[in-house]
Amino acid sequence: MNDSIWNKTLLSIKNIIDPLPFNTWFSNIEFIDIQDDKLRLCVPYLLYKTHIEQNYKEIIIDNFNNNSSFKINDIIFILKENLNEILDKEKEKTLYREVSNYLKMENKKVFVIHRLDYDTSGVIMFAKNQKVQKLYQDNWNNLAKKREYTATVEGATNSKGHIESYLKMSKTLQVYSSKNKDGLLAITDYERIKYNNKYSLVKILISTGRRNQIRCHMHDIKHPILGDSRYDSKYNPLGRLALHANKLVITNPISKKELTFVSKIPLEFYNLVK
Repeated sequence: MNDSIWNKTLLSIKNIIDPLPFNTWFSNIEFIDIQDDKLRLCVPYLLYKTHIEQNYKEIIIDNFNNNSSFKINDIIFILKENLNEILDKEKEKTLYREVSNYLKMENKKVFVIHRLDYDTSGVIMFAKNQKVQKLYQDNWNNLAKKREYTATVEGATNSKGHIESYLKMSKTLQVYSSKNKDGLLAITDYERIKYNNKYSLVKILISTGRRNQIRCHMHDIKHPILGDSRYDSKYNPLGRLALHANKLVITNPISKKELTFVSKIPLEFYNLVK
């Protein structure tokens, strides 16, 4: 809904400013969301942010309000290089707040054990005290026996595959596979579940839990995850990243019992490959 309002806003602005400045300054703006009566937009560079704030901010606010029942009073511009980091932190805060509010009934606090990338759904673990949090975090890779994800990706993948690379982070916080063995080793295995002439549904197992590992590796083999514009996905039919953490098998560090947590794979993932 808000995306369509933004598109209407762009059409209105296009009618009142010259084509050259419109194409120069507005073609690379991305709608993010509305928070507390503020419109959040993603811009590629600091130059865009400065120029648009100085010259077009009021025009955007007026035209957005004219095309929407939402009434905004300000705009927050976020640089593209910072977007994922900001959204990751916001997601973590939101999950943390929901679990925290639930545990307040028991007068207990909540502690994050591990993280999911922004827009990744599925299983995530919290601890009720710092001692348990530390027990899991200090030995996570050994305790986590199976980390299974499901993704819908672009194109027809091989029936199965194994990916190993050394991951590094660029100055813009983009994780990428280094051509040299000078990063963090990341290991990903995948198996195709179903596919059609556009997309593949794949089961993914990770042996290492690096930041953006799955997203980077699927990009490396030319099958980016749907909705992952950061890794060159051209399609976003679900309006979200098509990645879901559906199974976690982990050893309890105190009882030594093996625990299995499962989250149902979203039906829309399957619908895309009918």
